[in-house]
Amino acid sequence: MAETKQEKEQQQKEYEKYVKEVTPTHNLGIQMAKAFVTGGIICCIGQFILNYAGQLGLDKQTAGSWCSLILVLASVLLTGLNIYPKIVKWGGAGALVPITGFANGVAAPAIEYKTEGQVFGIGCKIFTIAGPVILYGIFASWLLGLVYWIGKCFGVF
Repeated sequence: MAETKQEKEQQQKEYEKYVKEVTPTHNLGIQMAKAFVTGGIICCIGQFILNYAGQLGLDKQTAGSWCSLILVLASVLLTGLNIYPKIVKWGGAGALVPITGFANGVAAPAIEYKTEGQVFGIGCKIFTIAGPVILYGIFASWLLGLVYWIGKCFGVF
């Protein structure tokens, strides 16, 4: 059956109304506050680890390495226990931007696709989230290094 133009317009209006009803609305100020609090808590935990490692007699570089290691491990464990995704849902970018968010971005696909096997599941899907971050991070650092090198050659830097 051929639909008339009026019926198509009516369906389009109904669809737009449906989309408006099911699309979640977000208060930007509240989202920013939640991200600030979440990121702040993660950073405070990191600072506590740094301070504690310093009290144990570790130098700054070693303490920083241990801090990163512990935060990544905690993030992966919390991801495996399905707790970190809840933190991300509440805290948004505050949980995704620190190193813990990157660890979650690697661990989550590995956990999700483990049923497909070691190679085609975990091996192929583990970097679906983190891969672009790694790629563009390396590319940006290469590009900035090139600009810096050229600047050094011409005495700009």
